[in-house]
Amino acid sequence: MPNWKSILRKTEHRRWPKPKRPWVMTMSWVNLLAAHWPIEPRQLRRLVPDRLAVDTWEGKAWISILPFAMDNTSLRGFTWSPRQMYFPEVNVRTYVTTEEGGPGVWFLSLDAASRLAVWGARTFFYLPYLNAELDMSVAGDVVNFRSIRTHSGEPQAEFVATYSPTGPAEVAEEGSFQEWIMERYLYYVAGGDSILRGDVHHEPWILQPGSIDIETNTLFDALLIELPAEPTFVYYADSVDSLGWACHPVDFQ
Repeated sequence: MPNWKSILRKTEHRRWPKPKRPWVMTMSWVNLLAAHWPIEPRQLRRLVPDRLAVDTWEGKAWISILPFAMDNTSLRGFTWSPRQMYFPEVNVRTYVTTEEGGPGVWFLSLDAASRLAVWGARTFFYLPYLNAELDMSVAGDVVNFRSIRTHSGEPQAEFVATYSPTGPAEVAEEGSFQEWIMERYLYYVAGGDSILRGDVHHEPWILQPGSIDIETNTLFDALLIELPAEPTFVYYADSVDSLGWACHPVDFQ
């Protein structure tokens, strides 16, 4: 099991302090690929609340697909069975910011293989998790991933891909695109009429250049977004251990 206390002590890489209140959740993100596409900010505006600004890098907004496995998933004070602790998921996200909260992530969808996790994330963290059938297998450094959405009342979406790392692992250089898009320690969600902020903490990402062969991707179709088949940037991370905090309302001025 990860040493969660050790993770809490490493904070020098953060651009703002971690929350002072107690964390509530543990999770590890394993065999993760982050594939990134540039997109015009106006194309995302209808998918992001007006009170959040679409964040941009060199004038472009970005949308990402991240397939990976969740491990060590537990609420503080609880111990899950191994089957409940580990499950694959794929999320689609973009990047937003506010003067009150700072740069973070806005999730457009999160498909997961655990009905318990989907229920818990939707109920307590207001995240748009969706039920799906997922298969993930790892052979050496090659990951085969398949997701078919099954959530009732939601647009059908499928993602089938094979991916792997292709180069050495390193921490993102300060001021680089890698740092801008990956080193984000909060996310925003809609909770009723409020915008809520959720915080996470982990050590800096150790990233490798990656490659991905996408066989099927209708995740963008479900959002009515048209993008090229191939991403512009692809990064791979073997794993990162993370702590999560309960969401709280953003105090907009």
